[in-house]
Amino acid sequence: MRSISVSFARRRGRQRTALAATGLAAALALTATACGGSGAHTANSASGAGASQPAGSSDGKAQVPAGLANRLKAHGIDASQWERGGWKNWDRSTWLKDAKDFVNPVIKGLWKPQRMQSAKAADKTVTTKDASAGQGLGDPAPQPVQAVAEKTPYHQYSAPVGKVFFDSPRGPMVCSGTVIKDVNHPGKSNLVWTAGHCVHAGRDGGWYRNIAFVPSYNDDGDSAAQMRTAGATEAAPYGTWWADWVSTSNEWIQRGSEVGNDGSPYDFSILHVKPENGSGKSLEETVGAALDVDFSAPPANQIAEMGAWGYPAAPPYDGLKMFKCLDRPGRLSMGPALPDMYRIGCTMTGGSSGGGWFRVVNGRTVLVSNTSIGPADHSWLAGPPLGQEAKSVYESMSRTYGGQ
Repeated sequence: MRSISVSFARRRGRQRTALAATGLAAALALTATACGGSGAHTANSASGAGASQPAGSSDGKAQVPAGLANRLKAHGIDASQWERGGWKNWDRSTWLKDAKDFVNPVIKGLWKPQRMQSAKAADKTVTTKDASAGQGLGDPAPQPVQAVAEKTPYHQYSAPVGKVFFDSPRGPMVCSGTVIKDVNHPGKSNLVWTAGHCVHAGRDGGWYRNIAFVPSYNDDGDSAAQMRTAGATEAAPYGTWWADWVSTSNEWIQRGSEVGNDGSPYDFSILHVKPENGSGKSLEETVGAALDVDFSAPPANQIAEMGAWGYPAAPPYDGLKMFKCLDRPGRLSMGPALPDMYRIGCTMTGGSSGGGWFRVVNGRTVLVSNTSIGPADHSWLAGPPLGQEAKSVYESMSRTYGGQ
């Protein structure tokens, strides 16, 4: 799957935006009014459901609360070393895997504009063996659809879309994400949808670290030359939002891998975020928009058109600009016992992973999937269906952590 990075532009008074897309009837209208387990792995960065988000210190070190320090200690990790860069230790014995072991203390100033630009795309591709696993069960591969650059400023056309940054054993990485509505906290959502492989390495690893979301990254679509000297406002106009809780599926944690496999149909994740620099407003209020999630998982042949949004970062793209692809979806099967994935033609590359797939239902724009995998020739993308497993992850996150 392609990993994408997103940032939000900080602007005031933008309470309504439109996600306009040629070919998607009635435009993808987004408003600032939000409405709104089994198979779920929910991780929190504090010792209990009521624990608060750890604050960053003025010197850039992580502040690790006592509860977190105790949990780290239980795994043989010295919290004081974590604050001094101990998080860079990816030894198997300290790379925490289980849901309850997720830790993500805020390190203020870590994600500076230049570090964001250095983040690499988290590619997730399909091998010939993977693609043949469901041979005869899916639809023929679609024709490539050339990705189209989104109009700028992004906050006017795709406000809920942004980048997800994280650290992995390979260094800073990037994915894409979407602000979604929180049914239990209308109008005040702090939830972001992305891919499972953007937060957890799957069966061969554990939770990634320093996970943060940046809505409307590079809002004006500045060039690489301009961004080399960009400040925080240009790169992250709505600020940087750190994940204090993360949920993904049991299937992804147990089966997921760097290439497409039987964990791919469950390759989704939800972040609960809080602002790095503190704010009385929720993410939804700050950005001015959020999307409903459609968990009905309709068959591909019942959907006339889907759109995928993201920040492709692998060549020929540079990760600085937002792109989109629109196409009629087909089916991709990873095996006879697995749910069919959606597949569309799209030339977006790595970095678009986790980016939302949208469609219009009864005049409303809803999120129906996210970018998970694609082939080495970057001719198409596939995303997981969002059925009962995804709904359970969402409901658990909203009910347990949404209002915190």
